Amino acid sequence: MKNSFRFTILLILPLIGLSQSDTEVTHDSLKVQELDEVMVTATRTVRQLSSLPLPAQIIGKKEIQRINSQRLDDLLNEQTGLITVSEFVGGAGIQMQGLDSQYTLILIDGVPLIGRSAGTLDISRISVGNIKQIEIVKGASSSLYGSEALGGVINIITDRPKDAGFKSNIRYRYGTFNTHDANINLNYKKEGLSINTFINRNSSDGYQFANAANLNTVDPYSNYTFNTKVDYAINAKTNLLASARYYLQDQEYAPTEDEAGEITINEWNTQFKLDHEYNDRWSSYFEFYATRYKADEFLNTLEDNTFFSNSDYNELLIRPEIRASFAPNENHSFFGGLGMDHETLNRTDFSTNPRFNSPFVYLQYEGSPLDKLNVILGARFDGHSDYDSQFSPKAALRYELNDKIDLKGSVGYGFKAPDFRQLYFDFTNGFVGYTILGYNAVNTKIPELDQDGQISTIVVPISEYNGALRPENSVAYNFGTTFKPFSRLKFEVNLFRNDIQDLIDTRLIANKTNGQGIFSFYNVNKAYTQGLEFNTSWKLNNEFSISGGYQLLFAKDKDAQNAFKDGEVFARLSPSSPSFQLTEDDYFGLFNRSRHMANLKIFYSIEKWNLDMNLRGTYRSKYGLFDTNGNSYLDNFDEFVNPYSIWDWAINKTF
Repeated sequence: MKNSFRFTILLILPLIGLSQSDTEVTHDSLKVQELDEVMVTATRTVRQLSSLPLPAQIIGKKEIQRINSQRLDDLLNEQTGLITVSEFVGGAGIQMQGLDSQYTLILIDGVPLIGRSAGTLDISRISVGNIKQIEIVKGASSSLYGSEALGGVINIITDRPKDAGFKSNIRYRYGTFNTHDANINLNYKKEGLSINTFINRNSSDGYQFANAANLNTVDPYSNYTFNTKVDYAINAKTNLLASARYYLQDQEYAPTEDEAGEITINEWNTQFKLDHEYNDRWSSYFEFYATRYKADEFLNTLEDNTFFSNSDYNELLIRPEIRASFAPNENHSFFGGLGMDHETLNRTDFSTNPRFNSPFVYLQYEGSPLDKLNVILGARFDGHSDYDSQFSPKAALRYELNDKIDLKGSVGYGFKAPDFRQLYFDFTNGFVGYTILGYNAVNTKIPELDQDGQISTIVVPISEYNGALRPENSVAYNFGTTFKPFSRLKFEVNLFRNDIQDLIDTRLIANKTNGQGIFSFYNVNKAYTQGLEFNTSWKLNNEFSISGGYQLLFAKDKDAQNAFKDGEVFARLSPSSPSFQLTEDDYFGLFNRSRHMANLKIFYSIEKWNLDMNLRGTYRSKYGLFDTNGNSYLDNFDEFVNPYSIWDWAINKTF
């Protein structure tokens, strides 16, 4: 097993516009601690975390600051059941309960981020410098959030000013590989008006693990984040929120030893929200959200610096939404909404410039029919201009056995719509000559290629592409319990299973006259992920606390499992050795999944010195990235990445 160790010292310099007493600092800290126990993501209403009948977690601002993570992927990687996995062009996606990162919805202040150019949203582009808390909901959440919430939701709540006057702070961090991270936070609050402005710059010279000329594991980059949020209380019952965020990234790009270029990413988000409380029972919300993600990439040949290739990606999402809540009494409440998603994409290697319209409506009931029983029932309907409509129900309940033990369980339906790439891709590799077509491009492109004499045989009749590519869908089950023998000690256990159907995969649909193939997407696979999550926390006193977590995971393709069971799969120990039959026990599961993951965190603070320190560790057992013996499955005779652990020790001193 390999281990790595990292050590960090962070110095914090506050710049105070108005005088601030020690009493005010203590008061502010207590307020944050109380707010950290309140969650809005699980039900889209304000709920105490401990009262939720769903597997949910909050990472508070105090923990975020003490851990000293720079980007979101570093922070999430230390949470039970979550693991960041490397994706396209060095990006990082998040795997939750064994489900791929494309099945987890990422929100900022309740609205979605876009830019899944390769099916995965790169969370390393998100700075944590202005985050108040991160809310994590596990299990299918399409009943409230629609597509991409098949596996769960991660909502990043940004900060708001709490105290009157002008306040600011600067944070700077320097690391190996000439890594710089600088934050500026500016806060202003007076009566009903509050303004927060956040600026971040993050850069690195990159690094490499392998000794290959011109090839880095991470290429040099610099990125900037600008975020402003204005909150204005028009009167006692009406509130207006306006926010804007801009992200810019420039990164060198050298995928091979013969080509090099650059990737530029421009992203902006704008959000306007108007809340009004009519009376103690009725409230309404109007929200307008727009965001654009644009990525430009070019490559030149290194030998003569001539143009080699370029790629453009330009995605736009516009969403108006109206919501309302009604509480007839303190034991029952209803929450619902309707809206429309309008999406467009202009991208290199697409057969068309697609435009999607997706209206949606949802309704949720929360209530306590019995004294110790809490119930949530909800459903959402999503229409779509390019695929079948989806109905997503969900039910959850929590029963309090006594003041120390509660039981909770949930079942829900989740779905993920086919992305633009799976529908409209039209790409031919200039060197090798193979072609990849989106599902909707097959009916027009195959006849064109056939007429041009580029097709030798058609493997799959194009009539099979007359219908629509179905959304991937899943039924998620979660059952857990919480045990608190006393207020400072807590144990949590959650059993989960995700049954996934209509997974979208690629297949050969035709052979070309150049000896290469034409591939497209289709619905085929069924899979499941199941396992156990365990969390515990113990706060010995106000200075010392310890917490830990563990996940046991089984993630398998059902068709592959049947093939092993029926004796249809063989393997070789070497290319020249004879093949032998594999059994069901030899099937390890899906790629890039570890059977065991664990984490440990120890925090200690000395308040009179304004000093705190922490030791944190994560463990990941072996996992396989590729089939190495030629049978297309991951079995016990393939090569695996060895188990490893990462340990971080951080010291924080505030002046």
